[in-house]
Amino acid sequence: MCARNSLYTNIKPCKHLADYKLRRGFNGYNSLQNCLKTTRYGRSRVDKHDTTIPRCSFCNGYQGRLYKCLMCSSISCSSHVLLHTQSENGHEVAFDIDRSELYCCLCCDQVYDPDFDKVVVSKQVRDLPGGKSNGFEVCSGRSSKRRRLDSGIELDLKKSKQLISMRDRRAKSCYPLGLRGLNNLGSTCFMNSVLQALLHAPPLRNYFLSDRHNRDQCRKRSGEKLCLLCDIDAISSAMFSGDRTPYSPAQFLFSWWQHSSNLASYEEQDAHEFFISVLDGIHEKESKVRNSSKDDGDCQCIAHRAFSGLLRSDVTCITCGFTSTTYDPCIDISLDLEANNFSSSHVANKPIKTDEKMGLSTLSGCLNLFTRAERLGSDQKLYCQNCQELRDSSKQLSIRKLPLVLCLHIKRFEHSLVRKMSRKIDQYLQFPFSLDMTPYLSSSIVRSRFGNRLFAFEYDNSDSSAEYEIFAMIAHSGMLESGHYVTYLRLKNQWYKCDDAWISEVDEGTVRASQCYMLFYVQKMLYYKSNEDLSCMRISPRRDPCVSTAGCC
Repeated sequence: MCARNSLYTNIKPCKHLADYKLRRGFNGYNSLQNCLKTTRYGRSRVDKHDTTIPRCSFCNGYQGRLYKCLMCSSISCSSHVLLHTQSENGHEVAFDIDRSELYCCLCCDQVYDPDFDKVVVSKQVRDLPGGKSNGFEVCSGRSSKRRRLDSGIELDLKKSKQLISMRDRRAKSCYPLGLRGLNNLGSTCFMNSVLQALLHAPPLRNYFLSDRHNRDQCRKRSGEKLCLLCDIDAISSAMFSGDRTPYSPAQFLFSWWQHSSNLASYEEQDAHEFFISVLDGIHEKESKVRNSSKDDGDCQCIAHRAFSGLLRSDVTCITCGFTSTTYDPCIDISLDLEANNFSSSHVANKPIKTDEKMGLSTLSGCLNLFTRAERLGSDQKLYCQNCQELRDSSKQLSIRKLPLVLCLHIKRFEHSLVRKMSRKIDQYLQFPFSLDMTPYLSSSIVRSRFGNRLFAFEYDNSDSSAEYEIFAMIAHSGMLESGHYVTYLRLKNQWYKCDDAWISEVDEGTVRASQCYMLFYVQKMLYYKSNEDLSCMRISPRRDPCVSTAGCC
């Protein structure tokens, strides 16, 4: 860690891991590297030969988590890993076969070691097409000539540029400022994908790069050593520093775990849940600083100023026509896909025919479904103030106030309590790059229902623009249990794919053929203003002095 991060409360090191490194040094790490294999999703795991299935040496089973001892290479399942440690002195540290993570059998928890990360990353580089065995230098000694990143992973700048060119076959000499990969810290593609979208949302990007949240002053003022905003500020400075080296948001992950302890694990998480959790963490921190008790709709924190909108809900009595109206703040809109059986597998890797387009789900169709009047079931009768009794009713949603940044969440994961099963919806969705939200505003919905007899000012939305441009899209590939998230960023009308540590330029067809999970739109005026600012943006003055800067070519 650099000296500037000394105020952070670092993860308490495991004394059993420290003892192991004193005894064995890096011999165990380097020998383990020879049996690692990089999957097509960029993760590392122990290579399983076709003729051999790893089994627990105690129960001969292969269910659950399997751990490989770093001392004797014995394999134990999660139920017997402690038994192996108790029977063999000094065999406390093991390796998770499927997740490439260190596990302390006595602490009963995963342990993080930057030196171990360097070995895993080095193996990932070697497994890439065109990768060289010396692509990364793995060295246990310290060197004053090396740059030291917050993540503890030391990467050579020239080799990292070669690494990017491997994935980008067109070998672009320059990417826009702010494009930088994020290392996967063990099933953290959900975090990396959302961070890429958040850090390139113009309001949030401008907020942090203009030093609106100074992490040094924050610690002095609040006395807190862990702050989610401070860590986002640090990532933002690193992303826009001009350095192209993949960055590891390990400190941010630790801070997020402290904020969302119910989601703290090494398991794959849902990107949408993570998005909600991060914005909630920003809101909580700024509310404490401002000593504010306002509702979310009136909150002035950067999360709500950027993403907060207002939904209108009209519940109408079927008997007398009395309508009850309520307003609820929202930071995103979750949309159901249109009901049809057309799968995205029909359009993957091939052009969409004109006659096939009619069977596809469209974003406009999803928004129409969201704002369509729905008759509530007989078991959902509501109390009518006019009839003074429970009545059948209908409900219709509309958007009263639009946010600066519009986040649309596509419901691709279904969970049935009756059938006790979950599944992913692989339906293809067409979405526009330019989006007009006027038809879905309360002013449009109410006028279409009641006509123009109402006073115009009551439902006027002229204070905000309804025209949006897309700037980011998070896609999910794979199945429900073992999927992968990537982010597509649109910068200066060019699309870039952010796949963890790898950045590559892609065309519009690749973006449209992906299974979009979260769509991020920004008001059109801000989108074009953002592209102008991006072309002449200065490098953050508070970048890490220990990190050398590589400007745009």
